[in-house]
Amino acid sequence: MSEAPDIVFRRHLEAGRFMLQRSRETGAYIFYPRVAEPGTGCTDLEWVEASGLGTVHATTVVRCKPPEADHNVVLVDLDEGPRMMSRVDGLPVDEVRIGMRVRATILRDGDAPLIVFVPAES
Repeated sequence: MSEAPDIVFRRHLEAGRFMLQRSRETGAYIFYPRVAEPGTGCTDLEWVEASGLGTVHATTVVRCKPPEADHNVVLVDLDEGPRMMSRVDGLPVDEVRIGMRVRATILRDGDAPLIVFVPAES
């Protein structure tokens, strides 16, 4: 039995690589990792490196009580097609805008790697 797709995805992140699944038959990119392509059921998924580029589709600011800092939550449309939820770092939370071009980066949050975005021009 092969390893679960979410475990493979995390292992790629641990190695510093942002990878997506792509169907060999349809060419569609898939996120979140899974065993079959939604809609078609194709199981011919392969791992390919993501460009890391995307566009902010939606954003909101989460206001926190001090001493916690406010933060943003965004939906990013990856250039490959899938949409993912994350945050944008590298600028004040109120400056994140719909339509902004962003670039993925991998950070560590305690023991776990995670994907966050920064403005593409930085």
